[in-house]
Amino acid sequence: MMNSFDYLIATNFDRAWFNFELDLPLKPGPNGETNPFYIERPCNPINELTDALLAPFYRPPKFFFSGHRGCGKSTELLHLLSNTEIQKKYWPINFNIREETDIIDIDFRDVLLAIGSRLFREYRRKGGNLPDQLLKELNSWKGKVEKEITSVLDGRSEYEIGAAVEAFFLNAGLKMKLEPATRVELRQVIENDITGLIAIINNIVAAIYHQERRIPLVLIDDTDKPDLEKARRIFHDRREIMMQPNCAIVYTVSSALFYSKEFNSIRDQALFLPNINLHPIDDINVNNPDGYATMETFLSVRMEPRLIHPDALELAITYSGGVFRELARIVRTAIGRARRRKAEQIEVADIEWAAQEIRNEYKRILDDEDLQLLKKVQQNKQLEHTERMRTLLQLLALLEYRDQENWCDVHPVLRKML
Repeated sequence: MMNSFDYLIATNFDRAWFNFELDLPLKPGPNGETNPFYIERPCNPINELTDALLAPFYRPPKFFFSGHRGCGKSTELLHLLSNTEIQKKYWPINFNIREETDIIDIDFRDVLLAIGSRLFREYRRKGGNLPDQLLKELNSWKGKVEKEITSVLDGRSEYEIGAAVEAFFLNAGLKMKLEPATRVELRQVIENDITGLIAIINNIVAAIYHQERRIPLVLIDDTDKPDLEKARRIFHDRREIMMQPNCAIVYTVSSALFYSKEFNSIRDQALFLPNINLHPIDDINVNNPDGYATMETFLSVRMEPRLIHPDALELAITYSGGVFRELARIVRTAIGRARRRKAEQIEVADIEWAAQEIRNEYKRILDDEDLQLLKKVQQNKQLEHTERMRTLLQLLALLEYRDQENWCDVHPVLRKML
């Protein structure tokens, strides 16, 4: 396992294989500088989010950030951390909810506990000192929880208070993630005193603000991964509670929520990250120069242009549909084939082979009704708020784009199937 990663342009296929890792996090540099692999996208909605965060506010803002799988949400949240104006105004942290709880069985109480836990732990990790009175309050709250659920007890008493609270948060998070029975118990204890947990979070926030003179900003990744029903329960049914922490928060939310009636409850604070437009809505044979240039830059900052034939480069971009993760997937698969051929350059045949691999995956999961809907959308390009269309959007069999209005088209690799 690699503990660090040097973001260097690849000069050979071995290095390029690393650079196109699908889950490679584009973290800011040690001094907050922008990651070398980060690229600006046309009309980036993250600029709107940045402006909104920098605007004056009465209460710390909450935003609901979404987009389809592979469009770059995680990358944009990490990039937000490197914004100097954001750093001046906020004390920002970013974390993945997968690190704190079971993403398959997630609940609003898990998210709130994770917020409090990460604020406390990150502040201590960065050398911050919280006041003794707050540590005593946290220790008292910790004792109440441990009294109800003995399995959360760490079993050691030699810690000073701050370390004891940190150990409790770590242990509680681990139990939430790995032990379903304890997870149910913890949730019940939190539910019985949800105002107590909110107060704990807000006291931590107030202490950090008092010390840093900056309001904490929490960027939470992968809270968009739960299915629509869980997303509804967290961000619609419990919306008021999720707005209670007295810090700025950006929640990632499921794109399916944007196609449901419950979207109305978050629409004023919602931002959607679309895919990159490669063609106008009415002619797939006309290239959008800005879109192709953006995707080409995505490749050129990761590997030297000589490693891929220009025709193969254009075909890879076309097949990607303007989805960054899909482009990385296609190129990485093509790199594997080129390496096996002992070649020095990715050719068109390598890209076609990668596209066929993706097409074969879809053949296994798409039924006749799916294919009929895909054919229909290929003709009319219209979004419909149906369960089947939501599923196809989640699968990336359909890709959404935005000009003046929203529209969608089939994934380019599927055109040969239709």
